Amino acid sequence: MNLYLITADPEMARMAVGAGVDRIFVDLEIHGKFERQGHKDTVISKHSIEDVRNIREVVGSGQLLVRVNPWHDDSPGEIDEVVAAGADILMLPMFKHVDEVANFSRCIGSKRKKIGLCETSAGLARLDSILKDGGLDEIHFGLNDLHLDMGLDFLFEVLAGGFMDLAASKCLEHGVEFGFGGVARVGGGDLPARLILGEHERLGSEGVILSRAFTGGAKSLADMPADLDFVDEVAKVRNCLVVLGERDDDEREADRLELGIRTRKLADKIGGRV
Repeated sequence: MNLYLITADPEMARMAVGAGVDRIFVDLEIHGKFERQGHKDTVISKHSIEDVRNIREVVGSGQLLVRVNPWHDDSPGEIDEVVAAGADILMLPMFKHVDEVANFSRCIGSKRKKIGLCETSAGLARLDSILKDGGLDEIHFGLNDLHLDMGLDFLFEVLAGGFMDLAASKCLEHGVEFGFGGVARVGGGDLPARLILGEHERLGSEGVILSRAFTGGAKSLADMPADLDFVDEVAKVRNCLVVLGERDDDEREADRLELGIRTRKLADKIGGRV
């Protein structure tokens, strides 16, 4: 399971790689993001190409992933700049059609690994052709923007509603590795991290983002909560996945049903129905 941490702070990135985080995630996406998420309690990163260069210097044995803007006229130039700055992996967000993904993949070629970030209903509906003809190495499903685009109240409704089951089956059919969403610390979160990680294990996911809640909202190592043992918390995620992998089918189904019940309650609360 690849663990991702979004940060532009070199010291935080260095610490995270040392703790066992696989991918440091620098986020250059800004086009349309405020319009989509400005009314929500979400983080809109303001990372820069200089941040990519700075993180490259400290990432060491980890991988540097950079999310670029959705496909646009100047994407080829943006991609070339990101590759030159040292990205190992490039991620394309907010696509709706296979053509956008194929253009992105052709532009990168074999220079770097290519990940699609599926965040739209249209992208999800066209997943089969995107996986077949988009030229991606991996795909990640962004539950936050997906739930907004679908008109849902809570991001994990995408998971509890069975959409990830369908997406996972398509990814496995086409032999494309996938991941989805984010996760808080084990033992924390409005929806227990164990249940979310349980769905990753059940579905065959290969990646998850360590959420803002995981780091206590810290954007830099200096801001990290004093009582947060990051190394220990990463180890807890790894250990939890090992234990979840030892479940039998009945236990997996019981956990899936519990996640659904808890998700519906939280969605009703957010939607003002309770």
